[in-house]
Amino acid sequence: MYKLTGTHLYNYESLPSVDKFDWLIIMGGPMNIYEEKTYPWLKYEKQLIKEAIDKGKIVLGICLGAQLITDVLGGKVTKNPEAEIGWFPVTLNIEAKKSLLFKNFPQSFHVFQWHNDTFSTLGKEAENIAVSEACQNQAFMYKKRVIGFQFHIESSEDSIDSIIHNCPYDNVNDPYVQTKDQILSKMSYLKIANELMYNFLDELETHYFNFNQE
Repeated sequence: MYKLTGTHLYNYESLPSVDKFDWLIIMGGPMNIYEEKTYPWLKYEKQLIKEAIDKGKIVLGICLGAQLITDVLGGKVTKNPEAEIGWFPVTLNIEAKKSLLFKNFPQSFHVFQWHNDTFSTLGKEAENIAVSEACQNQAFMYKKRVIGFQFHIESSEDSIDSIIHNCPYDNVNDPYVQTKDQILSKMSYLKIANELMYNFLDELETHYFNFNQE
């Protein structure tokens, strides 16, 4: 039995106490991690992430969430050399394959991407575990229990449709930016991506106790 709670920081909802959860999952958003003047709650979100990591919680960040973790760990988030929007393959490296969390993953697989920034320098002790043609740091792991994905394997048809309609873009001539029609034509990748996400979460839950004993 699992209890899932959420905090909508953009509505200025209060952050939970770190003692009230076992896992912290930080999702994406259109803002950048360094825009604290415009989005002051980013500062408090980073404080919560740091506390969760320090207390040995499982922490998973996706897109902006992974960038926030990077900042907390002392890494750098900057503009990626290329914008990456649409369905593109990522490849796991040998460090990923050492982890039981990715034992059922293929070496390469297509994922949904929507980012301009990325974690260009990882924090101390964080290990790069995936790469794409356009972005050298696609995922990282820190002490086995803190994971960041630049890409999206959690997306749904509704969430992809929403981001297309609410985040318009005009740089479709860039080499790694797909048009709306191109994105929608490749939605067959979504089922496989979601299966990988479910598998990853199952493995994370399976090995959660062991992580907490290390």
